Amino acid sequence: MPIQPVGDAAVEGTIELKEAYADGLKDLDGFTHCIVLYHFHVSDDTAPLEVEPFLDDEQRGIFATRAPQRPNPIGLSVVGIESIKEEMVTVTGIDVVDQTPLLDIKPFVPEFDVPSDADTGWLTASESTIRSKQADERFL
Repeated sequence: MPIQPVGDAAVEGTIELKEAYADGLKDLDGFTHCIVLYHFHVSDDTAPLEVEPFLDDEQRGIFATRAPQRPNPIGLSVVGIESIKEEMVTVTGIDVVDQTPLLDIKPFVPEFDVPSDADTGWLTASESTIRSKQADERFL
């Protein structure tokens, strides 16, 4: 599993909704990407407020990291949409554990979701290695 979706954009996965929610996928096939919100169901439920994140060897505040151990264990990924058939969405760039409970799917809209003046704080120093890093034992 890549540590972030950009770690391996070719990773393919399937999002399976309950049949009762299948109609909610109508028109999502017109988008190339979607935002997936999910519950970190295998993460430790005692999240420290400071962690040593991947790409760094310094303690950082949990809200300034993407660490999966969180006070409220909710994850977010932007994934590519490959296909939608009934209640199944095939996606690429997924970075979640199998059987992860899905909370929501939203269309990714660059005009809404990508601020033109964003700064990446302490991560700026590590940008060149973000795409090559894999999860380690801290994130399992």
